[in-house]
Amino acid sequence: MRTAAWNFLTLLIGSLILAIPGPAAAADRPNIILIYADDLGYGDLSCYGAKSVSTPNVDALAENGLRFTDAHSASATCTPSRYALLTGEYPWRKKGTGILPGDAALIIEPGRQTLPSTLKQAGYRTGAVGKWHLGLGNPVADWNKDIRPGPLEIGFDSSYILAATGDRVPCVYLQDHHVVGLDPNDPITVSYKAPVCDDPLGRDHPELLKLHPSHGHDMTIVNGISRIGYMCGGHSARWVDEDIADVLTRQAVNFIETSRNQPFFLYFALHDVHVPRTPNARFAGKNSMGPRGDVILQLDWCVGEITRTLKTLGLSENTLVIFSSDNGPVVDDGYQDQAVQKLGTHRPAGPWRGSKYSAFEGGTRVPFIVSWPGRVKPGVSQALVCQLDLLASFAALTEQPTPAPTAGDSQNVLPALLGENTQGRTSLVEHQGRVLSIRNGAWKYIEPVQGKIPANPNVPRDWGFSLEPALYNLESDPQELTSLAQEQPEKLRQLQQELETIIDHRRNK
Repeated sequence: MRTAAWNFLTLLIGSLILAIPGPAAAADRPNIILIYADDLGYGDLSCYGAKSVSTPNVDALAENGLRFTDAHSASATCTPSRYALLTGEYPWRKKGTGILPGDAALIIEPGRQTLPSTLKQAGYRTGAVGKWHLGLGNPVADWNKDIRPGPLEIGFDSSYILAATGDRVPCVYLQDHHVVGLDPNDPITVSYKAPVCDDPLGRDHPELLKLHPSHGHDMTIVNGISRIGYMCGGHSARWVDEDIADVLTRQAVNFIETSRNQPFFLYFALHDVHVPRTPNARFAGKNSMGPRGDVILQLDWCVGEITRTLKTLGLSENTLVIFSSDNGPVVDDGYQDQAVQKLGTHRPAGPWRGSKYSAFEGGTRVPFIVSWPGRVKPGVSQALVCQLDLLASFAALTEQPTPAPTAGDSQNVLPALLGENTQGRTSLVEHQGRVLSIRNGAWKYIEPVQGKIPANPNVPRDWGFSLEPALYNLESDPQELTSLAQEQPEKLRQLQQELETIIDHRRNK
């Protein structure tokens, strides 16, 4: 009897020991949260040198994590950056990845490997909250019925999203496959071609507006703000712009709370600091730069709510948090919100030239912070990394197979992300709609624009458009002011050839 009892006790103790997750097991499968800001520039955070605005919650991530100085979005605009982030593929490889209207079809094919599907395969619960702007439905979404395909068809277990952007219709939230709060007796109609009902338009009724457009953005009025596109119906489901940050953050916190007992991946795509900039009353008037400064404060609050939730639930040590932005900054992007007049000495792109829409560094060089208290040592990294590398890197982290050919542009830079080395990428193709550029070390080549340069005389200066090839050394000329294409013909040819090789890769596969 003693032997049997002893054997039972030994087996019981052994089972209990095996049931306790050890440090190695926990470290191998951290929770992952990607906080993705919108139109936030390299110089818009105090941890990146901003003096006109304070961002203590993002700063805390940087202080306790790794702050990157040469990290990039895959494009200088939103839709292509998000496409690359989730697919691991350069957006310029696929037609139709430009800035989408709000009624576009889903541009990520269901069934292909994506960032969320990779983590879902690894046993993660996956959730998307916030701005989507990758299309919904196929070919066209019926906003009054089951809306699919969408986030759930490309790897997310749940979603609570804005279909496109805050300045585009439809101005409603969608949870999984349905519009939130829709009254079936007030169906939604959306068009980007012509008005769909007699509702007032901003261009015809400026007296109804609380925020006036500076260019475009003069169609259907929702919440006193005229938008891009025409929308009719869905009044009970329409959002209030001043509440968007609160609503999305509440959904993100809820996802964390309900997923706490298993590994989870949260893609939290903030609306701020995209237009229309309509801060909640808690933040309105709190910054000297006006609404753009106020929504940076609001963005920082959102980050703080996430980190406080992790701390409250005891998840901080084993949660990998990445904070970044979808492209560089833009000041006037369609509304008269005093962003230009109140900019003062603030430099949204920091030391870099350019902005959103630009081929210069300010178009894609963005804030990028990695915080994982249980693994990543605090510091600063100069490694060249890109958001499209997260797919391959997270696959390596969770011991998933090498990314499929459709995600073949994604590189495993996990050692750089964790601060184990500063190697990162050797080269990176930067994208600005009409032109491609390539970075290799300190050198950067911008290809000449095909066709005519836009008539606006400010575009060539600010966006990097030129009929001639341009070559810059960012170490000696970080502002990209003096092209060395004539003085360095061999380096120019080298980068041109490297860019062509990357473009040709997979072209016939």
